[in-house]
Amino acid sequence: MVNQILLLATVGILAGVFGAILGIGGGIIITPVLTVMMGLDIKYAIGASIISVIATSSGATIAYLKDDLLNLRVAMFLELGTTIGAIVGAILAGLFNPDILYILFGSFLIFSVWNMIKKMRGTAADQMAKKNDPIAKKLKLNGSYYDKVEQRQVDYSVERVPGGFAMMLGAGLASGMLGIGSGVFKVTAMDTIMKMPLRPSSATSNLMMGVTAAASAMVYFFNGSIQANIAGPLAIGILVGATIGTRIMQRLPAKVIRLIFIPVLAYMGAQMVLKGFGVNI
Repeated sequence: MVNQILLLATVGILAGVFGAILGIGGGIIITPVLTVMMGLDIKYAIGASIISVIATSSGATIAYLKDDLLNLRVAMFLELGTTIGAIVGAILAGLFNPDILYILFGSFLIFSVWNMIKKMRGTAADQMAKKNDPIAKKLKLNGSYYDKVEQRQVDYSVERVPGGFAMMLGAGLASGMLGIGSGVFKVTAMDTIMKMPLRPSSATSNLMMGVTAAASAMVYFFNGSIQANIAGPLAIGILVGATIGTRIMQRLPAKVIRLIFIPVLAYMGAQMVLKGFGVNI
């Protein structure tokens, strides 16, 4: 029992660090460990993963708010798209062939890898959007943050607001229809489509993930999928890991964060495409 608690706490710390840095939650670590290494039923693994997302979001958001790194206006605006998409997706679930959807969304993630690679040569200054989007200006979505690596204030503008919102609608649809997390889509929407720098994109995604996960956690709680003896140690470890991860992320060059994010994006995209063709990995 003690060994299990220590293992869960350790996994939680790793997932918290990883999730806080990339803004995608720790489910990509937690679910395989719980199912493959510990032999846990998938429904309990998913329930624990939902709690882990909330814990990662809580731990990271506090630090990012304190450092003025996340963009609250962008988070709330895009969360509207995610929520609407998730509701519509839940209603339409079963009406579309999920294999086609897996292939479609997986292909988009793989395409996003190419966009990420193209941005590898840029610095924080290069990541700033160059166009003045009238919608972003009207909604006051543009922001500013202090880059601790370059030791200077970075002002950035947000581009392609309708495109980012449409991406969040699609991410919500994917979540509602396929039951998958949308953290990777959130970062992609802000970084690739809306041209936000990677640091505030990751920080803002952490906040949004918590809002989305909190909405679905109640459902998992009442159907018995959340086990306190599993989710508890994980959550404690994740809170510690997320606090550490927020400090690491702000000291990492944007190129290093992308180097970590690109293989994750490629793996998740390939996994979705293969699942669409009936291959599970």
